[in-house]
Amino acid sequence: MFYSRYAPIGEKFAVPAIPNDFNNAKVTVFNTELNTQLGLNWNLETAQYYLSGSRPLPGAQSVCLAYSGHQFGQFNPTLGDGRAHLIGSFKARDRETFDIQLKGSGATVFSRGGDGLCALGPAIREFVMSKALSSLGVPSTQCLAVLSTGDSVYRQGELPGAVVARVAHSHIRVGSFQYLAVQQDSEAMLKLLELAMKDVGLESNGLAEEDIFSFFQFVCDAQCDLILKWLQVGFIHGVMNTDNTLINGETIDYGPCAMMESFSFNRVFSSIDRQGRYAFGQQPNMASWNCGRLAESLLLLIEDEQVAIERFSKILAGFSERFNQGYKQLWHNKLGLLDEQPGDQDLITALLEVMTRHELDFTNTFASLTAIKINRQQLQYPIPPELDEWVNKWKARIQDHESSEVAAVMQQHNPAIIPRNDVLEEVIRDFYQYGNSDILDSWLEALSVPYNYDNYPEKWLLSQTNTKSYQTFCGT
Repeated sequence: MFYSRYAPIGEKFAVPAIPNDFNNAKVTVFNTELNTQLGLNWNLETAQYYLSGSRPLPGAQSVCLAYSGHQFGQFNPTLGDGRAHLIGSFKARDRETFDIQLKGSGATVFSRGGDGLCALGPAIREFVMSKALSSLGVPSTQCLAVLSTGDSVYRQGELPGAVVARVAHSHIRVGSFQYLAVQQDSEAMLKLLELAMKDVGLESNGLAEEDIFSFFQFVCDAQCDLILKWLQVGFIHGVMNTDNTLINGETIDYGPCAMMESFSFNRVFSSIDRQGRYAFGQQPNMASWNCGRLAESLLLLIEDEQVAIERFSKILAGFSERFNQGYKQLWHNKLGLLDEQPGDQDLITALLEVMTRHELDFTNTFASLTAIKINRQQLQYPIPPELDEWVNKWKARIQDHESSEVAAVMQQHNPAIIPRNDVLEEVIRDFYQYGNSDILDSWLEALSVPYNYDNYPEKWLLSQTNTKSYQTFCGT
């Protein structure tokens, strides 16, 4: 059932490594729905058995993967899984392939002096955020479980330790190709490319050069579409380094991520992003930049470098075209504009300017407009008074369209509820203090159907803190 899918690439890439055996580990939260969906059908005892490092998955060898990465623009040739062990891969019930990786499972050859451990808070953050984003329609890795280790870790003081059990279709990153390019290992890169293409459903014809361009086109499209999904729901990743960029277009590594509340294209939450490199509005540019670094790596496999540069450049230009088209459609969808008319861009720009000037809540602004169209004004989404004049113009713009059609499009693209930052912090505080949280199950249930427009507790809908001063941290 389980196997080691990265072993054929070589032991320099997939380094055999054994995770820590946490004797006192206990499953703290468990994704029962995902467990069933994947066909694992583990009970808590079995999950604890395999995910605590006590025993290897049958048929698989645990490894840590090597990769390079541009971290905030600075290239590091040797990064790799410094606190993670990929314990095996398997085919799920629907025959899709998945990896199981443990994060916080101990030091590896890539730890660079770190302890290889994870605190409980960041583990809970990844569980909640990955589950919530998937429900919002954003491609994402998934968290199968969080285990408390029974040991302490030391960050800004002593904290309870945890292990995140992450499930992903693939752990191949842009940084994976960068690593093999640095090594000038074309043989291993061809193996990695073949595996990556298989992962995303691309057929290869003996890995001809045309296959390389097709693969690059796929990655660019997948990254573009992912960023558009992030922007639609107000997600800020916080650390879009090339080693945190999966080639299949799934969100990975929920370190200093957060949801944008008061609107600004310059919004940053990560404590280490002091220059705003990965701000909300910069995410499209950085995704395209990361794709450029993949193109540089793939040059290793192409004989005529000049021709390759021209082809890659053309595909990268297509990234901008695809994004611009999708970006225009994003705002049309959120505002229920079912066609294009002169003046639409002015209408959209005017809204975003008012939202920025008055720091209006991103989610609730669009939810309030949606509530009008679905006749649910009794919900907790009052129109901000700053928008009164603009709303009249918007109503005049959409009056010629069937109201039910407008409502359907808006409700599909405007969530009523998101994983609010202060609620998540409350849940994390509960876990630190009590080892559990009374509100987690009911909150996750609401987050699982974010477009339903039900009645929710007010604190799940309104920020209770000053989001300007809110900061998130990597957890290392």
